[in-house]
Amino acid sequence: MTTLDALAGTARAGTLYGIGVGPGDVRYLTLRAAGLVRAVDVVAFFAKKDARGNARRIVTPLLAAGQAEERLEYPVTEEAPADGAEYQRAMGDFYRDAAARLAALLRAGKSVGLLAEGDPFFYGSFMHMWRRLAADFPVEVVPGVTGMSGCWTRAKTPITWGDDMLAVLPGTLGEGALIERLRLTDAAVIMKVGRNLAKVRRAVEQAGLLKRAVYVERGTMEDERILPLADCGDARGAYFGMVLIPGEGRRL
Repeated sequence: MTTLDALAGTARAGTLYGIGVGPGDVRYLTLRAAGLVRAVDVVAFFAKKDARGNARRIVTPLLAAGQAEERLEYPVTEEAPADGAEYQRAMGDFYRDAAARLAALLRAGKSVGLLAEGDPFFYGSFMHMWRRLAADFPVEVVPGVTGMSGCWTRAKTPITWGDDMLAVLPGTLGEGALIERLRLTDAAVIMKVGRNLAKVRRAVEQAGLLKRAVYVERGTMEDERILPLADCGDARGAYFGMVLIPGEGRRL
């Protein structure tokens, strides 16, 4: 047994592990997360159709040859509005089916590690599995470095000072709601930017915060991109893109 495995512990039969794999660089995994990726009987992960899956990509260096995997492929991601009936119906059916597949593995006595980008309990699909399975099976959640933490670190942007209040906002909010909430906070992280980038940029400008705003795309990954939000124009953002607005509170 290696030192890493000894520190991380072992995986228990019939247990579901929600493993936070961090923002994109495998070196940001915790010892517990890295050890479990190696130890579980089955590594499960969500992925977009015809894509490898970002969480699965992150842990590639840790996987053992021939390790069992369970791919859970989304029926839709950005192709339909998240608040639309079609999206809600498709995703509800998908999460029910995914939970049934994981439950079958757990009932068979397999330990299952379900990968989660960033932290499992922060805007993660893992939460939908936890809600459906936690009452019937042992579940351990392994926290991870959030995407926003990875992004503000890579952007060299301290996000809060002193008594600054931080708001985490989804870019899917309406433009008016974004403006209102940005005006009420000292610092902000706007996630789920993607196709909403132009709207987010307008809202940030209307809130008077454009000069402080930074756009980060695929933070900590090989193809990361960091630039002032003011330079983004009306281009569409990446799926793994977010806007950072640092606070300007007490600096001693």
